[in-house]
Order: sequence, then structure tokens, then C-alpha cells
Amino acid sequence: MIIELFDSLPIYGVYIVITLSILLSFEVGYQISKYSGTRYDKEAVNAISPMVGGLLGMLAFVLAFTFAMAAAQHNLRKQFVLDEANAIGTTYLRADLIDRPHRTEVKKLLQKYVDIRLQAVAATMDIDMQKTIITRSVELHGLLWTQVSYVAKKEPNTNTGLLIQSINKVIDMHEKRITAALRNRIPGSIWLTLLAISSLTMMTMGSQAGLSKSRRLVAVIPLVMAFSALTTVVVDLDRPQKGLIKVSQQAMINLQNSMKLETK
Repeated sequence: MIIELFDSLPIYGVYIVITLSILLSFEVGYQISKYSGTRYDKEAVNAISPMVGGLLGMLAFVLAFTFAMAAAQHNLRKQFVLDEANAIGTTYLRADLIDRPHRTEVKKLLQKYVDIRLQAVAATMDIDMQKTIITRSVELHGLLWTQVSYVAKKEPNTNTGLLIQSINKVIDMHEKRITAALRNRIPGSIWLTLLAISSLTMMTMGSQAGLSKSRRLVAVIPLVMAFSALTTVVVDLDRPQKGLIKVSQQAMINLQNSMKLETK
């Protein structure tokens, strides 16, 4: 529930929430240690310093792991866009290997399919619209398969075999892109772990500041802002088409334009 609410925030809202949460954790630690002791405790400060270092190292490790996971998924989504554009383009060209009227119908369906795929990307923020577009994509798969399978049964040869192979590739790429965009996200357990470790780290730093009777905000605020910025980048990478970092659809747009030029 918390993860879904967090995921619904705009990217600037994510940055603000993370920054405030981390600052609050620091302040909680500071206030606890400040009022638990009445004087400067040098031994306590020295004892807590290794803890802060250890927690910072653990936080850096988890953050690096999360960033690597998000970056890998982002690169995979970009590759899938190119692969799908190539698969559709190959199918479009191989449609010339069959006779009319099936050739014309297959090409029209592929043009509609490319339009639908680009609409799906634009509708990322609208869940209902997204479901409708995915359903429409599956319907176009059925229509394409009906055309190609009819020709293959009527004239089984190498040409129809190649076209069927291309149609299968298009259908497979659709599922791969849907999985990569909607299901292959960073698990909520990792986000909760990152949040817990970052909160504990800042609470410990706040406790250290409280024991030394110094908040050291000049050092703490830049650290918090930098950490929040990096975490927000990871969140952005994990949100296809929702934030500032988006998967380029140029390959699909180029394919759409080349199809339109041919029909003119």
C-alpha cells in the first residue's frame, strides 16, 4: 500500500518526500541523544563514530545495488524498443512475399499496431487507458495471425513460413515489453530495506550530533540532498515514461514514418 502510494507521486514529489524523511530521521536521532545525556560525552561520540561509518557503507552498498538493478532494467527496455521495431519492420517487408488482398491487409494491421504501441507508451499514467490499449494490441495479434495462417494453409511455402516466423516474433516482443515495463520493477522489499537503512543511518548520525551538542547542518544538509537526488534518479529509472528519464521510442517513430511514406 505504501509502495503504491509512493509510486503515484510525481518525481519532484518523490525528491521532497525523501529529503524530508531523511531530515526527520536525523532530527529524531539528535533529539533523543540530546535529552538522554546532560553533558558532552567524548567516549560515546567515539564509540558511535564506527557505527555511523558502518551504516554509511551499508547504505552505499544497498543504494549501488538498487541503482544497478534499475539501470539494467532501463537498458533492457531500450533494447526491447529497438527489437520490437525491427521485428515489426521485418514483418512489414515480408508481407510483400504474399499476394493481395492479404498483403494489403497485413500491412494495414501492422500500421495500426505501430500506432497502438506508441499510444501505449503515451498512456503510461492512465491505467485504464493502458489496459484498453494492451487489449487492442492482443486483438491485432489475432487479426494478423488469421491473415497469415490462412495464406500459409492455402499456399504453404518458404515465403509464408518466413512471415509466420516474423509474426511470432512480433507477438513475443509485445509480451517482453509489457513484462519489462509493468512487471520487472524493483521489488517493494528492496525499497523498504533502503528506506530502513537510510533512516537508521541518519538517526545514528543525528545521535552522534546530539552527543557532541552540534547539529553540523552545513555538512548534513548537502549529504541529505545528494542522497535524495541519487535515490530519486533510481526511482525515475524504475518508472518507464513517467518521470524525467524516459525510454526513447525513436525506433518505433522512425518505423511509423517509413510506413506512412510507403502508403502515400
